[in-house]
Amino acid sequence: MLTVLEIIRRTTEFLATRGVESPRLSAEHLVGHALGLGRMRLYLEFERPLTEPELARIRPLVKRRSLREPLQHILGEVDFGGLRLKVDRRALIPRPETELLVEIAVGWAAEHPPVVRVADLGTGSGAIALGLAERLPGAAVVAIDREQAALDLARENASAVPAGARVELMLSDWFEALPAAPFDLIVSNPPYLAESEMTEVAPEVKEFEPRSALVAGEDGLGDLRRIISGAGGHLRRGGLLALETGPSQHAALMEAATAAGYTKVESRRDLAGRDRFILAVW
Repeated sequence: MLTVLEIIRRTTEFLATRGVESPRLSAEHLVGHALGLGRMRLYLEFERPLTEPELARIRPLVKRRSLREPLQHILGEVDFGGLRLKVDRRALIPRPETELLVEIAVGWAAEHPPVVRVADLGTGSGAIALGLAERLPGAAVVAIDREQAALDLARENASAVPAGARVELMLSDWFEALPAAPFDLIVSNPPYLAESEMTEVAPEVKEFEPRSALVAGEDGLGDLRRIISGAGGHLRRGGLLALETGPSQHAALMEAATAAGYTKVESRRDLAGRDRFILAVW
């Protein structure tokens, strides 16, 4: 009989031949998920022989990953700043860069109280809105998305998080239905890929994540420009607009923010040292 470790090794080799990034990590997660074991517990059972029913649970998961379905979709959830969020085809999988965007926004809020009204534009899975609600217990958060399917997913996640009770979900094309009352903080991770960039992304992204949440016209700047031009009308004086963007877009976006009347515009880098975030004070 094959042991847990032998199956992990075989799965790793198989996934590597299919071009899967970090195949050992995927193998460990898939085997652990099928067996109902966390990774640490999995390590303690490396030498345990697997039964045929256990192998039967592992095989379809490995096949799905070999077809480049995202690991997070197969597992059904992702960790986002300590929150366990459901993920599927209805919205983008939250990335570490977006966790950093939440950290930056929370840090700014701590230095510029009070922050009691917050908006998350293009909420998707609800990750940003729920992350901010969790970290800013005195704030009410409005989370909008133009896709009903994404809002449905965000609602499922909000119902599983205590702070979700302070998140109002709203169907809106950016500012179309957003309340006029001024916000202290507006945060967004909008679509920012150019059409040409979609030919370069991994199959996990191209085939399994919603195109509408990825692409913003020929240059990728369409939605970002709309947000920059429209957010001022919804921010209090001294309020912050915090955006996640593409690394090559910062010069154009900082120029657009300055032209739109923001008084302080700043570029921040992600953990890999790439220009990733725009912070603009109204």
